[in-house]
Formats: sequence, structure tokens, C-alpha cells
Amino acid sequence: MISQTKIDMINLMNNALYAVAKQIVTPHKGILASDERPSAADKNLEKAGIPSNEEIRRKYRELFINTPGIEQYLSGIIMHEETFYQSDSTGKLFRNILKEKNIISIIKLDEGLEELPNFPGEKISIGLDNLKKRAEKFYEDGAKAAKWRSVIKIGNDLPSPEVVHANSIILSTYALFCQQAGLVPIVEPEVLIDGDHTIQKSEEVTNKTLKDVFGTLKRYKVDLKAVVLKTSMVIPGNKCQVMASPEEIADATVRVLQATVPEEVPGIVFLSGGQSSEDATINLNFIAKKEPLPWEITFSYLRALEAPAIQVWQGKDENIQKARNIFMTRLRECVLADSGIYQK
Repeated sequence: MISQTKIDMINLMNNALYAVAKQIVTPHKGILASDERPSAADKNLEKAGIPSNEEIRRKYRELFINTPGIEQYLSGIIMHEETFYQSDSTGKLFRNILKEKNIISIIKLDEGLEELPNFPGEKISIGLDNLKKRAEKFYEDGAKAAKWRSVIKIGNDLPSPEVVHANSIILSTYALFCQQAGLVPIVEPEVLIDGDHTIQKSEEVTNKTLKDVFGTLKRYKVDLKAVVLKTSMVIPGNKCQVMASPEEIADATVRVLQATVPEEVPGIVFLSGGQSSEDATINLNFIAKKEPLPWEITFSYLRALEAPAIQVWQGKDENIQKARNIFMTRLRECVLADSGIYQK
């Protein structure tokens, strides 16, 4: 029989998780997904003409984290482990800077993707082996939430139901370990934009994926009141010959969410998923116009927020202020879109 002391401790932890989950989806604030692996960050920087190394990556993170006033627009920042343990140029840990700004430190816990044998072209996310210890360690060091990304590819006879369900099991296992460690899990089953599929196909796959994810979360007894969904918008593939309007994207996205996401989930954050900065903002704006919805909705963007500023920064100190001005403009625009009042 569980003692009253144990019950009180469980209730205390649950209430803390609920509070963090609600803070993550604070109205009129979003999330900066600044969590690329070092190799991916190098690739993005080099694509912008910036030769990269660990120190350049540190300066790249500092560019955004130390932008004055970001707390007006951001509830949380997702970080890779490298960033989580890095400091700014004065020696202050990034996670401590965020704490002072009342911005939640969110740690990326998946360790990338691996192709599943016998399922060519389809991948599962990895990193469960030592997850319990890592989750506990990050919580002790100041993280309040975590993120785990799985990917679902659309193609000929793809995705397979087996791989969709395998990723649902992995996401649910991750969510359990997070909640046990005191972290709010952000669950991200990303339906990839790559391909020539129509918006109708995207809607079908996103619907099946989210149904499987939430069905599995329930079976694994994950507390949905302390889960945040990070999801793709329902959009055509990037090689599709038939374009979709923002209104069509919003309608399809909301239909899927209403059909699949339980109401006890406190909030939904959208990834940009390869969209341009402008498209990600406009499409979010049209989705927000569909409110009232039973969940808070907002953005969790990486390139859609950072890319314009990086192009201006170019790794040079003399460009920092101009780059930060552009970043703040993008944040303001996304927050307006989150409220359904953005105008191009």
C-alpha cells in the first residue's frame, strides 16, 4: 500500500509538471528550437558562408540567447547537450541566463535517427538505452522539459504501419522516463515535407500518425496533462505540383488535430518543417484564426526564426546588433501570427 507521504510527493511532482507544461504554451509566446546537433549546426552555418567550429557554434547560440527582450516572446528554448552546458562570453551558463529571463530550458534527448532493418527508407529515433540517467541528470542541472523527435516519411507505400507504431512506442517510452525524472516531455512525430505527395496524402498520414502516437501514450499510462505535442502542419510535399493555400493548410491541420489530440493535452506547438520563414508565419496565422481550439497553440521554429539573422550575422561581431534586430522582428511576427493577427 502506498503511504500518504508517497502520494503527497507524487501529487507535488505532478502539479509541478502541469505548471511547466502550461508555461511552455503561455499565450502569445513561442519556443526557439535551437537544438541542432553540432554537425547539423555546422552544416547550416557553412551553408550561410560561416566556417564553423565549437567556438563559432557557441557564439551562434549566444547571438540569440543574449538578445535583449526575448523573454517577451519566448517561453522556452530547446537546446542540444552541447549548448546546455555552454556559457556566454562572460562565462555565464546559457541555462542560467534563461532562468533569469524566466525562459524554460528544454533539452533535446533523442540521439538522432537510424534506419530500421527490413524497412528501407524508414527510420526510428534512438537514445533510449541510457535515457533514465540522462533525464535525471539534465533535470538536476536545471532543465524543466525535454524534446524527442521521430520522423515519418511519405512515399510509395510509405509510411509502413510498423514503423509508425515503432516510433510511437519509442516516443511513449521517452515520455514516461521524462515524467518520472520531473521533465515535461515534448513529443515530436514529424511528418516530413520531402516528396511529391498531395495535401490530402499529408492529412491522411498525419492523422494516422497522431492517432497511433496518442493511442500508445494512453496505453503506456503517460499523463497527457503533462505532455506537449510538437507537430507538423498539414502541407503538400515540397515537390508536389499542386499548391495549397494557407486556408487549405489551416483547415486540414485543424481537422487532424481535432480528430486525434485529446483535450487534456495542454498545448500544441508547430514545427516549420522546411517551410520558408514567411510561409511558416502565414500558415500559423491562418491556423490561429480557427480558434477557439481546446488547446493553446504556438510555434517552435528553428530556421524560420534564425535563418534571416544568420545571413546578416555572418559570424562577425560588428553584425550582431543588426542580426538581433532581425531576430526580434521575426519573433514579433510569429507572436502576431500565433494570435491570428499577422499581416504581411
